[in-house]
Amino acid sequence: MLLSELLTPGHVVVPLAATDKPGVIAELTRRLVDRSGGDYDDVYRSVMRREQELSTGIGFGVAIPHGRSPTLAELGVVAGVATAPVPFDALDGQPVRLFFMSVGPEAVAGQHIKVLSRIARLIRHEELRERLLRALTPDEFQQALLVAEER
Repeated sequence: MLLSELLTPGHVVVPLAATDKPGVIAELTRRLVDRSGGDYDDVYRSVMRREQELSTGIGFGVAIPHGRSPTLAELGVVAGVATAPVPFDALDGQPVRLFFMSVGPEAVAGQHIKVLSRIARLIRHEELRERLLRALTPDEFQQALLVAEER
């Protein structure tokens, strides 16, 4: 499964307008629901509930908010880049600019884990993170993913 196939330009928000954690999650939830369906309130609550358990800010200026919602028929994945760093209670204490959100029903739990793992593996590479942060358009964001996945 290629991340670049899931994160087509319509699934990427560049730049994010929000400047705080709830705002970023709300903005990404809106894009996810617009593209993948589901109930906005249920998806938002699911992701925020997960954030209350433990922040999904994984370090390196990256967060992977995620959750489960029975209102989605399949896994939905979106991404966004914030212009300014967003306080996100990340594990390394650093603010976040690069966001990937994944939400789906319980039935796709295996696929959900694969996507989270794929994201975590790819963003370990500083060169990719920098290219994604420099992306001025959703097309540039997807192109950076394509190049990274071809390696």
